[in-house]
Amino acid sequence: MTDSQAHQDRLKRLHFRAWHRGTREADYMIGCFFDRFHAQWSEEELVWFETLIEEEDVDILGWALGSLSVPEEYQGAQMERMRKLDYVDIPR
Repeated sequence: MTDSQAHQDRLKRLHFRAWHRGTREADYMIGCFFDRFHAQWSEEELVWFETLIEEEDVDILGWALGSLSVPEEYQGAQMERMRKLDYVDIPR
């Protein structure tokens, strides 16, 4: 498998995991975040996201909505971008 194919497979797995969280709210918040920003992420940002999606939905939602304190390992530009919530496009 080429590096390019391995990268594409990794993105497909992340896309699936981002959109199949268990609740519609988490699917929209995490899935839309992935869809909107993943193409411009560095390797470090991809690893951040891969680590983040291992967390419980209730924690991720709380961090993004500001109702829970963001753990140090998730603080920074990525979480700040997620907390804006301007990337969520809910189909009607």
